[in-house]
Amino acid sequence: MSRMSLRKFGRLVARVMETLPPEIAGCLDNVVVDVEDEPSERTLREQGFTDEEIADGESLYGLFMPMDTGSPDDVDFFDRPHRILIFKRPLEEDFPEPRALYTEIRKTVIHELAHHFGWTDRDLERFDDSPDPFGDVAEA
Repeated sequence: MSRMSLRKFGRLVARVMETLPPEIAGCLDNVVVDVEDEPSERTLREQGFTDEEIADGESLYGLFMPMDTGSPDDVDFFDRPHRILIFKRPLEEDFPEPRALYTEIRKTVIHELAHHFGWTDRDLERFDDSPDPFGDVAEA
């Protein structure tokens, strides 16, 4: 599969966001979802990647970034703005087949949104380990 533009990749992510159930979409007014080509080395280090892992090409598919607004502690975590990054290059490299790529973009978006709702990586293990947790790969 040839590399798609960042704009086209962003449209796939937007398509995923449009398919979210209304009860979830309605809770995302304070969430910005952006796409970037790949995480920086600094970002990887901040997320605990070792020199060896970075040298081996390990990367992130997405990242949940709760934004610190400097607000008092009485401001609810869910009211604070949050940012989610979805990284194009790692997803494209690991999932070159279009249907698999779309499924993994969906999984990544859902995984990162779950962090917005307070779920941990441990909570999401079974979801992440499933090759098609949605049961509808044919939609891609």
